[in-house]
Amino acid sequence: MVLETASADASFRRYFRFDDPAGGRSLIVMDAPPAHEDCRPFVHVASLLVDAGVHAPRVLAQDLDEGFLLLTDLGRTTYLDELARRDPARVDALYADALAALVAMQRIPVGGRLPAYDRAMLGRELDLFPEWYLGRHLGQPPDAAAAATLAAISGRLLDRALAQPRVFVHRDYHSRNLMCCQPNPGVLDFQDAVEGPITYDLASLFKDAYIDWDEAQLIDWLARYWDLARRSGLPVDPDFGEFHRDFEWMGVQRHLKVLGIFARLAWRDGKHGYLESMPRVRRYLRATCARYRDLAPLSRWLDEPPSASR
Repeated sequence: MVLETASADASFRRYFRFDDPAGGRSLIVMDAPPAHEDCRPFVHVASLLVDAGVHAPRVLAQDLDEGFLLLTDLGRTTYLDELARRDPARVDALYADALAALVAMQRIPVGGRLPAYDRAMLGRELDLFPEWYLGRHLGQPPDAAAAATLAAISGRLLDRALAQPRVFVHRDYHSRNLMCCQPNPGVLDFQDAVEGPITYDLASLFKDAYIDWDEAQLIDWLARYWDLARRSGLPVDPDFGEFHRDFEWMGVQRHLKVLGIFARLAWRDGKHGYLESMPRVRRYLRATCARYRDLAPLSRWLDEPPSASR
């Protein structure tokens, strides 16, 4: 048996692919060191997704004490691989499939079955921005006045997020975690799923840190989701304008977190490739902050000075 590296993500997990001669297929081995990772959430959420008809890896065997799972293989081609070709018909079809899968996930009854994406968790994520992005990446830790401004904006972002209907939230529903396969898409990296705001995964998908689209196209896809969600009985805001505002503000929370995480991955973990995606994330933030007066003060931290760490 020959193992090849399938992928390595931003955590301590590693994935290996090997051919199964008996079954005539390839399989995936997940190696999740128990000192750093717990496989149980992955197994639990995989079961929820498979039961809902979402194409997630099936767990074929497990050794939870040692941190090993044997999984079905969803293939080698990510959404990002295909989207990067920018073939309009193909792009549109891929996002249509991704929205159908998202609605299926959001219809999963999650009350008490997943951790709550509560104020404390969302707030801890926002704290990554001043600590890692401002303090470590830019070398400009916020002073008392800046900290007060950030705290006020964070409070508004959290209030808006927590007022939304709560559904299954993947937390990283984007082009690197969706696979092109049949049925499409295959969904990966779902072990951190929670019960949280209905627009969160849309912000991950359409304000993707790894690929972007013009505003008109984004609004069109968002409207398609909104219509599909309403017809599917999901509790989206009946006013599309308010729904869009929720989506935009949720994106700000996510992107502040992402800048902090990317800085931490680079400067703590030595994964400097994530810095390449920071300019796109800052563009998302800058565009949204320009549209909402309450968010405008964030713009001062979105231009890197020449002295920023590299």
